[in-house]
Order: sequence, then C-alpha cells, then structure tokens
Amino acid sequence: MRGHGCRVGRTARKRRQRSENIVQSVSLCHQSQYVRLMRFLHHRGFTLTLLQPAVFTDTGRGLQALKNVKPGQLLISLPKSCLLTTSTVLDSYLGQYIKSWTSRLSPLLALCVFLVCERHREEASDWLPYIDVLPTTYTCPCYFDDDVMVVLPTSVRRRALEQREAVREIHSSNQDFFRSLQPILTQPVEEVLTYEAIRCYEIRSVSGTLCYQQAFINYGSHDNHRLLLEYGFVAPGNPHSVVYVDTDLLCELLRGDKSLDQKLKFLKENKFLHNLTISSEGPSWRLMTALRLLSLPQTLYQQWKAVLLGQAVCEERERWSVQTALTLCQRLLQDTHAALEKISHLLQQCDQSVKEQLDVVKSLRQEERCILGSCFEILQSSQRQSDDMLSCQPDADAVS
Repeated sequence: MRGHGCRVGRTARKRRQRSENIVQSVSLCHQSQYVRLMRFLHHRGFTLTLLQPAVFTDTGRGLQALKNVKPGQLLISLPKSCLLTTSTVLDSYLGQYIKSWTSRLSPLLALCVFLVCERHREEASDWLPYIDVLPTTYTCPCYFDDDVMVVLPTSVRRRALEQREAVREIHSSNQDFFRSLQPILTQPVEEVLTYEAIRCYEIRSVSGTLCYQQAFINYGSHDNHRLLLEYGFVAPGNPHSVVYVDTDLLCELLRGDKSLDQKLKFLKENKFLHNLTISSEGPSWRLMTALRLLSLPQTLYQQWKAVLLGQAVCEERERWSVQTALTLCQRLLQDTHAALEKISHLLQQCDQSVKEQLDVVKSLRQEERCILGSCFEILQSSQRQSDDMLSCQPDADAVS
C-alpha cells in the first residue's frame, strides 16, 4: 500500500475538477438593503416573481431564476415610476437649474449630478433604497489604481487612460455648473416627481434559463476588452474574445527593417493598422495580411496594394509571415505571464477595492493566456506541416 494516497488518480482528479467548476449561489433577499429596495419597487408598482438577487461564485452579484424560464418569456416589467430618467431629473428640484443653464447639459451629466445630489440628501431622498445597492467601488479600468493600470494589456491600458482623461474633462469643464448647485446641497428641498404609469421597461428571455441559474443580460458580440472597458467585467470562455497586437510591438520586432516606417505609413493609410488580432483559432486575416505586406521588400512596392487585397506571396515570404506571427505570440505570452506574476504579488498586499480590480484583470489575462497558447500550437503545427512538405519535395539536382 506504499504510496497509496500520495498520487491522485484520474477519477479523483475529475471529481475535483467537477467540484471546482460547480457554480454556487447565495440569495441576497434577506439583506436589509435589498428588502428596502424591493419595498421601494413594490410601492411604485413593480413585482418580481421569476428572479431574485443573489451572489454567484463565478460572476459575483446577479439575478437568479426561481423557476425554469422559457424562451421569449417576460422576465421583468418595470413601470416608469421605477425608472430614473432625464424626465425624472427635469421634473425634480434640479430641473430649474438645468433648464436655465447657459449651455445644454448632456443626459449623462444630468443623471450623474442627480445621483450625487440624492446620495448627499441621504434619508431625505426618495431614491435612497436604489442608491444604497449601487456599487461603492468600480472595476471599469478608468477608475483603476495606477498599479493595476500597469498590468493591463497595452491596448486596454491606452483606452482606459483615454477614458480617465474624458471623465476628468467632464468634471473640469462643468465646474461652474456644479458651483451653481451649491444651494441645493446646503438646505433641504422638497422633491416633486411626475410619472406616467402606463409606460414600462420590459426584459424578455432570449434562450430561456434553468431554475436557480443566473439570468444574464445579452451585451452583444463583444470581446472581453470591450466588456471590461465599458461594463467592468470579463466573460470566461467568451467566444468573441481576441488578443490585440499593438503597433509598438510590431515596430519592436521589425526595427531592423529600413523600410518599416514606409510600410507602416502605407498600412495606416489603408486602415490596416487597427484591429490586428489573435484568436484561439489563429491569427486574424487582417494580421496575416499586414504581416505579408511587411515581408515584402521596398523594391516590390508595386505589389503592396495587391497583397492588401488578398494576393498571395511567395512561399518564402509566407513562411516569414507565419514565423513572425509565432514570434508575436511568444512575446505576448511572455508579457501575459509577467503580468500574472505581478498581479499575484500585488494581491498579497492590496486592500479590498484594489483586489476587485486585480481580480478582473487577472481573469482577462488568464483568458488571453489560453487564447495565445491555442494560437501558438496552431502556428507551430502549420510550420511543421510546411517543413514536412518541403522535405518531401524531390531535389532538383537529383532529378536532373
């Protein structure tokens, strides 16, 4: 019996994997803030029978089906009295300030200002039950700590910094309007809201949901970069996910090419320097087409346009393109592994809000590691097949 229990068998490994993949959930209905929220909604004409708020081990807070939901079945029907819209804001104490302001305010700004004012009013706010269940921290990259920004993929980090700057610009460019609201924040105000009870907001199931499973909102065919940037989460196993190849990485790999600047300028003029991606099925057509053009010498300039339109290159240049794609995969994998190590280190010494940010970036990086690993294997296999075909070709000298 020596060694028994020291080595885990196949059955035990499968059992452990199944237990690790089981999604568990805990209802939030008993928590005081959700009790107040449901009472608030009920008073405004809303009832929730098919779903309940819950926390899921894989995705966090969401809505859980209490019964089997059929495709096309109505899940939620919110009367207008439950909706916080621009009409709500304009009919409130803020309306006179917004309507009389010198320049037109965006709907987004009006809604944000209303929520800030209502949070400041605390118990005097009719919307407090809703405000109390809003997140206190956010996992959208523009709110990330600087240390978390560093471990983002290059393209996401660039977009996140642009978003952060846009938020700062909204804040700084509206300082005069914010100052005009000072009387609201220093004295209690009676709020008068008008509602149209006949209108509502409905959500129906597309494909159905099994009892006790999470009901998801369909955000569309977005990759994980866009989901993270716009909604602050990553979808595990997202079939639309890709890894983006940044122009700076291409420049670094091909810096020995004296005509690189001219080639990049040509690609940019023809809109071929964006959306260069790698999926789990291999490099995208756009990426391989760009690499084929980059494989051509300056003396073949007259062929550049034809290659962008799909013309094949010679066998030698095709092999160069595949090898370069393989090198890109290796570099991106190295960057991903280094980022995951950095994330593991940061997780050991951060507070809860930063931990939530790091967790979502870790999930993104793990997804990208899987995509890059799969692509790397495909490219290696393609390269081996090409080598085998060359080795099978007869020697021209021997034939002659």
